[in-house]
Amino acid sequence: MASLSLKTFIGLRQASPETHPSATLLKPTSVQPPSHSRRFRVLAGKFSPKVAGRNLRVAVIGGGPAGGCAAETLAKGGIETFLIERKMDNSKPCGGAIPLCMVGEFDLPLDIIDRRVTKMKMISPSNVAVDIGRTLKPHEYIGMVRREVLDMYLRERAAASGAAVINGLFLKMDIPKEANAPYVLHYTAYDSKTGGAGEKKTLEVDAVIGADGANSRVAKAIGAGDYEYAIAFQERIKIPDEKMKYYEDLAEMYVGEDVSPDFYGWVFPKCDHVAVGTGTVTHKPDIKKFQVATRLRARDKILGGKIIRVEAHPIPEHPRPKRVSGRVTLIGDAAGYVTKCSGEGIYFAAKSGRMCAEAIVEGSENGKRMVNEEDLRNYLQKWDKTYWPTYKVLDILQKVFYRSNPAREAFVEMCADEYVQKMTFDSYLYKTVAPGNPIEDLKLAVNTIGCLVRANALRKEMDKLSV
Repeated sequence: MASLSLKTFIGLRQASPETHPSATLLKPTSVQPPSHSRRFRVLAGKFSPKVAGRNLRVAVIGGGPAGGCAAETLAKGGIETFLIERKMDNSKPCGGAIPLCMVGEFDLPLDIIDRRVTKMKMISPSNVAVDIGRTLKPHEYIGMVRREVLDMYLRERAAASGAAVINGLFLKMDIPKEANAPYVLHYTAYDSKTGGAGEKKTLEVDAVIGADGANSRVAKAIGAGDYEYAIAFQERIKIPDEKMKYYEDLAEMYVGEDVSPDFYGWVFPKCDHVAVGTGTVTHKPDIKKFQVATRLRARDKILGGKIIRVEAHPIPEHPRPKRVSGRVTLIGDAAGYVTKCSGEGIYFAAKSGRMCAEAIVEGSENGKRMVNEEDLRNYLQKWDKTYWPTYKVLDILQKVFYRSNPAREAFVEMCADEYVQKMTFDSYLYKTVAPGNPIEDLKLAVNTIGCLVRANALRKEMDKLSV
């Protein structure tokens, strides 16, 4: 979320970049999606065998935004759906920012949104603060949610749509050796009768969706491969009421080597507290030191606060090498759908869950036919066509702007530009391509280069002083 402006610098919104005139600095059209999109296609759908005497059975492992949205879509589409989640009160250490379009697209009730952020401060390594949000329209805002509230709502809605929600820990699955044979899932079920130990159970299904996060056991079961990941560390801090007023509709983002060498620190407002956190890929053992630095940067505004919860969790940095195998596929964090620089993942998790489920519903003709790997690859092809360039280009830009404190100063300087802010918020809030102004795009390109040149010059001067 902190580096939303980066998307603007390349003229790239969360959609195909070919239609956008400002994609001139680092044009992503040469970026190729994973090789699976060029494989020989196998006929599926209506040519698949019918499911006899029942509907198609699909298990969704993991009850976050990805799993909840997938389970709801499957159940509404005539699929016999099972959603397995171990922690029903899960509160992942997540900034909790969601774009405005997600509220409408996923029909979220306003009462689960803690805060409507209309102002942001981007704070440089030297504590230069730039106000962001001046271009927002009166009805526009960034929603701040608590994951335990959002996740529970999505699971309950899936259950209301017909999904069977199971409080259980997924252990492993037996891969079928024959075509169309079931996958056998092994899990520990928990309820008030069995107590803490739980009860070992099995479940037979026709397809499996792994929505079980960065440490996905489903991914391991299909040999999906590893990926680089960041560690996110967050403290929920209850601050005095008079200080909470400052964060009523304001979020802060800090950049600098002190708070993270490759990520950022944040202070995001919740219902009655603030979430203060940071993350890193390259220096994971130092994450607590970076967290202390983040609190130090915000100390005057959170003075007198009490830590009420401490959370830590891995966040993927790029999609897994393999996301489909047979009738098993991955979505959300399990697939690696988190953007570089910003760590934005809630919307993409929910979107991937819905897109994957829609592909299964369509391929199975509303649960009447068996699905196969090609049906699941249809979801991947659609996903990669839309979002793959975004991940690749933001990876490059992270390396450009997060490589040194002078570069971060240049980044914050660019965020002061109103055109950057407008295009950034249009990109983030609506996940659509909006036409840019060619003259302003040219100015932005020149300013970008100028900022980077100044940053490089400053870095050289700093190097001289340190000799």
